[in-house]
Amino acid sequence: MRQLELRHIRAFVCLARQLHFSRAADELGIAAPSLTKLIQQAERLLSVRLFYRTKRSVALSAAGSAYLAEALVALDHLARGEERALLAERGELGRVEVGYVASAAYAGVLQQAVGGFRRTHPGVDVSIREVPMDGVAAMLHDGQLDAAYVRPPVPLADGIQAVTVHRDRFVLALPADSSLAAAASIRPAQLRDQCFVLPEQEAGTFEVARRGRFSPRLGARPGTLAAVLACVSLGGNVAVVPHTLADCIVLPGVVYREIAGPPIASEIAIAFRKYERSPAVSAFIDLARSARAANVANLARVAKVPTSGGRD
Repeated sequence: MRQLELRHIRAFVCLARQLHFSRAADELGIAAPSLTKLIQQAERLLSVRLFYRTKRSVALSAAGSAYLAEALVALDHLARGEERALLAERGELGRVEVGYVASAAYAGVLQQAVGGFRRTHPGVDVSIREVPMDGVAAMLHDGQLDAAYVRPPVPLADGIQAVTVHRDRFVLALPADSSLAAAASIRPAQLRDQCFVLPEQEAGTFEVARRGRFSPRLGARPGTLAAVLACVSLGGNVAVVPHTLADCIVLPGVVYREIAGPPIASEIAIAFRKYERSPAVSAFIDLARSARAANVANLARVAKVPTSGGRD
């Protein structure tokens, strides 16, 4: 069964506005007989008379007036739909799911990217949530996340890549009453007899042990960095954590000390799907990566940090 087409609706609305076949035909860019044919087809398909026509006048019928109100709404919806489609194509409409580890928030990297993106893309809904690092690859692969801030090295599945967006250095968190706390900086070899609380990213801990030439004695693995620091404050254990924590978290019974020797780099990277189809997600990733140059420039500063300083 033949259905009313958009060309019929547009012809009807134009004639209803002009109430003159020649003027309406000119506006539509068609010949007057073609407009007459479209109106006749519309009336036949709707089984109603839309206009009363004489040689001198055109007037809407009762059915035409009723249909006009709905036709205008329909055309308005179509126009807005076209506009939204264009916005979505440009990455200015949609939703982005962002996961993060706490250090990305402590370092300000998360706030910089999400805040900047929300200002430039107000039509995109950005949802953020803290996630366990060992679940990031699967969540990206399954579409539960579109991007995630992680601390390398982290295993990634095929089709997932990560780009470093911030560089810091590792420091030592230890109990305030530890005998080691009296020193401004601590040599890795001095940690031989310590028990280490392990954060999700273990690389810093094992690098300290490698430099100190010992096998680390491992304690709890509480998960988040805040939980790691809580373990340090409650027991006699130490932890190797990003320096940014020393600027953000003051916990009773915990002090931070530099690790002597060349700085041990602590990185934050953004992980995402290599072949992203969503323009909104691609726009977010582009913005996050564009901030990389300024953040990664911290590497030069990190490399020049003196090893004799400390912080309580």
